[in-house]
Amino acid sequence: MHGTISPLVQRNSTRTSQSCAVSLDTSWSFSPGVLIALVGYAVIYGLRWRTSRREGGARAAGTWRAVAWAGGITCLFVALVSPLDELGAQMASFHMVQHLLIADLAPILLTLALTKHILRPLTRRIHWLERKAGPFGHPAFGVVAYVGAMWLWHVPYMYDAALKHSGVHVLEHLTFAAAGLIYWWHLLSPIRSRLRLGGMGPVLYMGTTKIAVGLLGIVLAFAPNDIYKAYPDVTHLGLSRLDDLHVAGLIMALEQSIVMGIALAYLFVRMLSEADREDERAERYEAASPS
Repeated sequence: MHGTISPLVQRNSTRTSQSCAVSLDTSWSFSPGVLIALVGYAVIYGLRWRTSRREGGARAAGTWRAVAWAGGITCLFVALVSPLDELGAQMASFHMVQHLLIADLAPILLTLALTKHILRPLTRRIHWLERKAGPFGHPAFGVVAYVGAMWLWHVPYMYDAALKHSGVHVLEHLTFAAAGLIYWWHLLSPIRSRLRLGGMGPVLYMGTTKIAVGLLGIVLAFAPNDIYKAYPDVTHLGLSRLDDLHVAGLIMALEQSIVMGIALAYLFVRMLSEADREDERAERYEAASPS
């Protein structure tokens, strides 16, 4: 009789503890500093886009460029203001989505939104900054910064510290944003630089980076133990903390592969378009030159 009742008591006790478990916090993070910054980015770009559109037409400031900027701002809003920010402090999978929005999707869209005409007031300063940056302005540093940021902030001690301390969490986000902007600038910048990647450069640039970061995703996806201790117990949701970590790792590995494929296809199309424009300019020059 005792052997029959004990499992029932144990199961009832488990159900009681699960029913008392705290549900996920899905509140919004209306940080004034973040909201002011996002509105400021939108207004400054909008004013400059309108001026470029008026002066140079659709080629100088196409509609899709404005849509891309709005998309980048939206990605940051989702990552930093929406419930995703609070959910990221409770589950690794949500935290991973937040990281990838900040380090990849937002920088990609914000960089694609720029054109030579839009950047014209800043072009000389950007070139000056690249020269003064020395090795830090080289594409190789973009790879080191991006890969280093991803691996550093997924070290258990650093990861848990970011979850426990708001100041460290802000530093983590700033690191991802800076590394992402530097990395994608070398690939997608509309300004021609002396350090611009050419030939097979973009393939090697992206291949080494995405493989290194994708490897981190695989390590997390097949981790034998729960390496991050700062998360609350979410077994009442039907997912253990280890399972949640595995999902986060798969999200990272899959996202890196998808982004690399799409970016390489875009760069290939852009290269063909630039080659066609060079041919057109050469033909016009030959036609205008005296025979």
